[in-house]
Amino acid sequence: MSAALTGSAVLATDFFVCDFLSVSPKHDLASMEHPIFSLSTRPDRRILEYCHNDIEVTVTPSVRGRATIFDADILIFCISQLMASLNAGRPVARTLTLTAYDLLQATGRETSGDSYRRLREAFERLAGTRITTNIATGPKDDPVEVTTGFGLIEGWEIVRRTRAGRMVSVSVTLSEWIYRAVLSKSVLTLSRDYFSLRKPVERRIYELARKHCGRQPVWRVSVEVLCKKSGSSSPRRVFRAMMREIIRSDTIPDYVLTEEPGDIIAFTPREAVIDTGPMPVLSPETLDAARALAPGCDVYALVAEWHAVWAQTGRRSLRDADRAFLGWLRRREGAA
Repeated sequence: MSAALTGSAVLATDFFVCDFLSVSPKHDLASMEHPIFSLSTRPDRRILEYCHNDIEVTVTPSVRGRATIFDADILIFCISQLMASLNAGRPVARTLTLTAYDLLQATGRETSGDSYRRLREAFERLAGTRITTNIATGPKDDPVEVTTGFGLIEGWEIVRRTRAGRMVSVSVTLSEWIYRAVLSKSVLTLSRDYFSLRKPVERRIYELARKHCGRQPVWRVSVEVLCKKSGSSSPRRVFRAMMREIIRSDTIPDYVLTEEPGDIIAFTPREAVIDTGPMPVLSPETLDAARALAPGCDVYALVAEWHAVWAQTGRRSLRDADRAFLGWLRRREGAA
């Protein structure tokens, strides 16, 4: 994917215009942790009732069906553009104007007429899917508990059409819930290979791994809990078989999955599997300094990127790993 948005043009204080250049894909934490989106490839009109560790989510579909995990690509695209502008110090707004062609390309889709039709249907499902939840979004020191119903997007509108009937650009208004997550930078960077995953359950498993692994060398979870958190409607034995197929095919970006005794699935970052020795350890103060140098970025993703560069360039001995990392990050940010 060679391009994404800069958001350099802003028409008004309440309107944000996307400009397609290369940015990192990002997703909001709540959507990654909880089963907001349907894994079905057919219209899913079932009401989802989910409760885990005092978090309650009710997702009510419209007649078009519940928003799917592929529909979420629109949100990922919008979140990525807003975060790029926030990090660059540019103004943002809940209403974005985006180019349909760029959205299709950025998320690895064809740009045929049928793709534009499916994109319109995705907008309708996102706007029609209603959520009631007590998930808090916003600053941790001033969280807001959302207990009212809302849609994933508040509205959308085709701005222009070509004579052939294809949408050229559309405006999208994100829900306050999603927008609040962006402003508080409650997001994580995704692998670009995420968009190449064509099975819904693979995408969902990657999201959960990305959200839960964090700094852990390995994340272990029972098949029962994983099935629940994925939002899969399959019986546990069927879901277990699906996980074994994913383990055999080894398709999940960034992570290696293994089955362990006790009906446990273990997720190990590929970096930890591939590397033949320990990685340089950075101090908490260095991570804080990195957050200041690259505001809004996932600091652990930056550390992983630096580790990969260090390993690829010969794993040279470092007199001061903290200083070397911050020097690399300053060069990286200066070139961005």
